[in-house]
Amino acid sequence: MQEIKPSGRMCPREFFSVSDQVSYLEPSQMRALEESFKGWRDAARRMDSVRARTRLWLLFQLVRHTGARLGEILSLDDAEAFNAAGPSVRLGREDRIRDVPLPEDFYVELADFLESPMGYGLRGEVFRVDPGYFRRVCYERGKDCGLAKDLVCPKSLRNTRAVEMLRSGVPITIVKEILGQSSLDLTANFQQFSPGDVESIVRTAHEAMRKRTSARNSFLGHVVEVITDPVMAQVVLETRSGIKISAVITMDSLRNLRLREGSPVVATVKAPLVNVLRRAGRPMGSARNRLEAEIIRITDTPVLAEVLGRLPDGSDVCALISALSARDLALEPGDGVEFWFKAMSVVLNTVQL
Repeated sequence: MQEIKPSGRMCPREFFSVSDQVSYLEPSQMRALEESFKGWRDAARRMDSVRARTRLWLLFQLVRHTGARLGEILSLDDAEAFNAAGPSVRLGREDRIRDVPLPEDFYVELADFLESPMGYGLRGEVFRVDPGYFRRVCYERGKDCGLAKDLVCPKSLRNTRAVEMLRSGVPITIVKEILGQSSLDLTANFQQFSPGDVESIVRTAHEAMRKRTSARNSFLGHVVEVITDPVMAQVVLETRSGIKISAVITMDSLRNLRLREGSPVVATVKAPLVNVLRRAGRPMGSARNRLEAEIIRITDTPVLAEVLGRLPDGSDVCALISALSARDLALEPGDGVEFWFKAMSVVLNTVQL
């Protein structure tokens, strides 16, 4: 299984600007602040000091990785808020509750503390610390690495997380949900483009559309069903237009890709693995995926024929069959056919934004 990597083309997330009204840390500044915090934590000697500094370090990391408001973190019940399956933390209240993913290494560190003798006696109140004291510690750690107060306060850490996600390609609507913001107008301050940027983005998008070919079969959708046995898994994805694609992969691949219902995924199928059949007669076969399409082009050689079809949703599918098979089928543009391919022929790709 493979993972989609960024292409060599210009990507908008790499050069957007942030409003001057937003204070945030650049990556090098965040690394310096984290190192200062870590060094301060590790310098503790007495057991009570070790516990107090570790709590503040974990609080800092939680604000830094969730982008949550300080008040949300300070009110957390650590005995109920964390989910190891994600791993994630549940934030917000009533109808505004949201689950925010956490880095695995941080979750392991947090879980180790909560289960240790130091953390066990604090269960339910690990993050119930004085907000003023936490701010002062942040200011001191920032001062150690030459950062102004407005860059290391909790609000700046929240802003930094928003900018990090946007620069990583996370859609702005998802950033809004993770931050728990009620309006996109607030989130939009984190991502701004100049008129020149807008022109370049639109021009590049137009060029990409012109260069797009139908030689590759790919289907973007979300997982709607997963059926497993001890060795293999059947994964069904559904595209936005309602096309369903079935794939059979190993359980190891399912775990490595972390696929579950709702996961975004791309299914790809090589053209030589796709067969073409006429609709008439509804022939029987073992292929799990059968897509009705209209032929729009046939390109043949003495040996091979490339058959290009258009699906009802306007997307294209391509098959590479023998020239003899194409002649036997007497295929012509405009003919209605079915493109068949087995679930074992489908490669699933995770989507990296």
